[in-house]
Amino acid sequence: MATCSHNFRWNVLTPSRVLFPVMTSSTVVRPYDLERSAALRLAAGFAVANLLLTFALTLWTTHIGYSYFRDEFYYLACGRHLAWGYVDHGPIVALQARLGEVLFGESVFGIRVLSACAGAVMVFLGGMICWALGGHRSAQSLAMLGLMCTPQYIGVDGFLSMNSFEAAFWSACVLAVVMILRGSSPAKWWTILGVVAGIGLLNKPSMAFFLVAVALGLLVTPQRKILFTRWAALGIVLMLLIALPNVLWQIHYQWPTLKFLQNGKIHHKNITLGPVQFVLAQFSTMQPVNALIWMTGVVALLRGKSIRNSRWLGATMLFFYAIMFAAHAKDYYLEGIYPAFFAAGAIAWEHRFSASPRVRNERLIGFPILTAVLVITTLIVLPMASPVMAPAAWVRYTEAMHLPHDNTERSATGPLPQFYADRFGWEREVGIVKRTYDALSPGDRQRVCLFASNYGEAGAIDFFNRKDHLGLPPALSGQNSYWWWGMHGCDTNLVIAVIDDKPEEVATKYDSVTIVGQMYDPYSMPFEHRNIYLLRGRKPSAPFDWKDERFYI
Repeated sequence: MATCSHNFRWNVLTPSRVLFPVMTSSTVVRPYDLERSAALRLAAGFAVANLLLTFALTLWTTHIGYSYFRDEFYYLACGRHLAWGYVDHGPIVALQARLGEVLFGESVFGIRVLSACAGAVMVFLGGMICWALGGHRSAQSLAMLGLMCTPQYIGVDGFLSMNSFEAAFWSACVLAVVMILRGSSPAKWWTILGVVAGIGLLNKPSMAFFLVAVALGLLVTPQRKILFTRWAALGIVLMLLIALPNVLWQIHYQWPTLKFLQNGKIHHKNITLGPVQFVLAQFSTMQPVNALIWMTGVVALLRGKSIRNSRWLGATMLFFYAIMFAAHAKDYYLEGIYPAFFAAGAIAWEHRFSASPRVRNERLIGFPILTAVLVITTLIVLPMASPVMAPAAWVRYTEAMHLPHDNTERSATGPLPQFYADRFGWEREVGIVKRTYDALSPGDRQRVCLFASNYGEAGAIDFFNRKDHLGLPPALSGQNSYWWWGMHGCDTNLVIAVIDDKPEEVATKYDSVTIVGQMYDPYSMPFEHRNIYLLRGRKPSAPFDWKDERFYI
C-alpha cells in the first residue's frame, strides 16, 4: 500500500474507534483498507493456529494407536475411480482424497491434510464474516476461538471427509452476501458465490438446502433486492453450470443417490430425533458453552439492533433448521451454517460490553472469563471430539465424567462409539486375506475373487494392497459405488469372502466352506466381527448374478 511522508492530519472518521492518517496528497489510506488488513491478519493468525492444532491432534492420535477411519478407505477408492458422481456422495471428496494421496502421501496424516486445511479456512472465514458484519478485534477473536473450540469441527477436520469442506463453502457464500449488502462489487461477489455454491453442490447435496434457506431468508426481508439483479443471475447460472455434470451423471445412472437416501429411510439406518432432542443435539455438537455465542448471534440478527440489515441471516437459520428437522436429518447436518452465527454472537457480546476497557481497546482477548470457561470445557470434552486417549483410558474417562456416547446410526456399538471404533481391525482383516491368498496355487491366484460385505472392508483391502504392495487382486463389494466398479473378471467359484453369514448359510451356496480367520478387534464395531471364508465350487442351485449383489445404504 502506498504511503506519503508529509502533510497528514489525524481524524476519526468511522465508528471503529481506530485513528488513521488522512493524506493531503493524492494518496489516501482509507479506514476500510486499514480495518480489512487488520482483520485479514487476525483471521490468518487464527487459521494457522487451528491448522497446527489439527495437525498435532492427528499425529498424537496416530501415535497412540488409532488407524484409518473406514470411510477414508472408501473415499480413497473413489479417488482412484474419479467420476462426476457417486452413489452416496459428491465428486469433490473423491478429488480431495486423490489430491491428498498424491500431494502428501498415503499415511494417516497425509490423507487428512486437506481436511485440516478446510478447517483452517472455515475459521478464517468466520473471522472475516465477523469483520464484514461490523465486528472489531475482540469480537473477531471470540468468534474464531469459539469455532476452534467446537467438537464437531474438531472431529470432521481431523479425518478425510466431505464434511470438512462444508462449513468453508457455506461460510464463503454468507460472506459473499454480506459483502454485497455492504456495497462491495456485486459482480465480484456474485461470481464468487456462484462458483463456491456450485462446488459446494458437488461436495454435498445438503448445500442445496442451505441455499434455499438463504434465498428464503433474503426474500422475507428488505435485502431481497439483491436477488433481482443481473449479477445475481450470473451467480446462479455459474452455480448451475458447475453442478450440472453431477446432475447429468445422476440422470444417466437413474438417480442412484435418491435410491440410496430412500433405502436409508426404508431400513431406518439413522436415528430420528424428536424436536427437543434435535435442539439439544445442537448444544452437544457445538459445545454447550458455545451456545452463549451462537444463540446470542441468532437472537441479535433477528432483533436487528446491534447488527443492522442482517435479519435475513437470522431468518436463514430458522428456515434451515425447519428444513433439516422436516427432512429427519442427522443432528450434525447443520454444522456448516454455524460460523456466521458465531460471528454475529461475538459482535453482540462486543456491543454489550463496549464500555469494558478490554473491548474498548480492542484487546485480542476481550472476554477473559468467557474465554477461560470455553477453553476449559473444551479440554474436558475434547476426548469426545478427537480420540486423544488410548481406548481403555477413553472408556474409563468417559465413564468417570458421565460423558454420553452419541451415535447417529442404529448399529450396536462396543466400548467405543462408531466414530472411534471404525479405526480398528482393518490391518487384521487384510493380513488374513493376504495369508489366505498366498496359500493358493498360482493358477487360483489368477482367478480368485476377494469379496467384502461393505465398502469399508473392501476399501481396506484395496488401500493396504496398494500401500504395502501386497499383490492382491482388486476387492469386490456390492455396496454403493463399489458395485459400479464390477467384478474385475474374477471367478466366483473361488472366493475369499469377508461376510457375516453363518457357515451353514454359506454351505447352501458353495461345496467347500473353510473359515480361515475372523475379522475381530475388541474395540471395533460389533458388526465388523466377521468370519473370513475360503469358498470353492459355486453350486448350480445357487447361480451367481452380480446384479443381485447391489445394495445402496
